Amino acid sequence: MSAAHPLEAYREAPRWAFGDGPELADALLALVLDGRKRATCDSLAACQANIMPRIGEISIVLDGAGRPACAIETTSVEVKRFGEVDAAFAFDEGEGDRSLATWRRDHQRYFERQGTYAEDMQVVCERFKLLDVFERSEIRP
Repeated sequence: MSAAHPLEAYREAPRWAFGDGPELADALLALVLDGRKRATCDSLAACQANIMPRIGEISIVLDGAGRPACAIETTSVEVKRFGEVDAAFAFDEGEGDRSLATWRRDHQRYFERQGTYAEDMQVVCERFKLLDVFERSEIRP
């Protein structure tokens, strides 16, 4: 893919990493690169403070070292309560065993680390497609 779309083509795209640390960023990125992860979510408050995804927007996903790893395009965005996230979305996030129970447990832990967890908190559920993969050995952050 990277030969068809060099990183330069995405120079204006927002850049961010999954998760809240280098290890989680790399683990979630690996799921994207192998085709398992096609969705992500964050708290509405965090999205409003940082980057609120929009349908059609292209983003550069960084690895745990802050290097551009791939480009994704947002295909859908929904804001809902934590407890309203369904099994289909949990499956599309591609994490763990892909079950809703695992999704709730792991995301509750994540939001607790952020100090934002509440059963009725609003979350932004984003689905995306992978557009391009970059050769990270040749790229600097």
